[in-house]
Amino acid sequence: MIKKITPLLITHSGKFHCDEVFAYAVLRFALGLSRSGEDHVLLRTRKPELIETGDIVFDVGLISDPSNNRFDHHQIGAPTREDGTPFSSAGLVWQIYGERAVASLLAPQDAAFAPAIATALDGKLVKRIDEIDNGVSASGPVVRNSLDLAALVGDFNPPWDSPDANGPTAGDDAFQHATAMVAGVLARQVDIQRSKLQAEALVLAAHAAADDKRLLVLETGMPWKNVVFSHDLPVLLAVSPASNGNWMVDTVPPEPGSFAQRLPLPESWAGLQGADLAAVSGVADAVFVHVRRFVGGAKTREGAIALAHKALAQAG
Repeated sequence: MIKKITPLLITHSGKFHCDEVFAYAVLRFALGLSRSGEDHVLLRTRKPELIETGDIVFDVGLISDPSNNRFDHHQIGAPTREDGTPFSSAGLVWQIYGERAVASLLAPQDAAFAPAIATALDGKLVKRIDEIDNGVSASGPVVRNSLDLAALVGDFNPPWDSPDANGPTAGDDAFQHATAMVAGVLARQVDIQRSKLQAEALVLAAHAAADDKRLLVLETGMPWKNVVFSHDLPVLLAVSPASNGNWMVDTVPPEPGSFAQRLPLPESWAGLQGADLAAVSGVADAVFVHVRRFVGGAKTREGAIALAHKALAQAG
């Protein structure tokens, strides 16, 4: 007796789009699935009698019923987001399986980040797929380009004159290739969001531990300015190591994107390097201060902190 492979995942046959490819990638991560035919079956069909047999059905079937794993959006009365944006199968599947998919891509020690990452990617990535697939955006016209994810997925469809463009399994292999690309993109996006949240936690911890809340000292280089702005921290200067071995003293703009500084480094240091800067600043291992006074550096952590303290002292 031949054992039936489950679960059976079903989507539509024919030309594929980003939403069902993305939904399939999400399901595979969330359910711990690998290759169709080994630990699950992906069937691409439009036959109602086959669609009814699916354990999970997405982007086909004219039913949206998450409790029964039905995720279509082509029917009258299909669900929309709170802002009115119609869901695609990507968004529908993400609402149920997105957090599990994210969790599967995180190390155990980072598992607590899964809800925040899932929410961030829903707004940044998944909603965009919904908009493009439906041709509708709550914020205005849907703008497309040849390098957006939906276009890149679409390019995986076999050309009209390809032997793979016709027949009952037309595009099935290409669908799997497209899924591999999308899975890679999703994994990378999860890691990017994880790194941002990890940096945020470290920056907030460093600031909480600081004696002078105007000075942020980080033991590793990481993005920190967005954390300062989003949490309204009173940071004026930040010290962190650079890839060349020096330690940097960075100023903070008054607002994101500004070229000004809340506290420029002292005017008497502007443009000085090496011995000249050491003589004026009183920090023996001072390396440089940019002529525009937004960044400086020293050879050691202690030297950079000394520069920062002297700059704060001169500011009063």
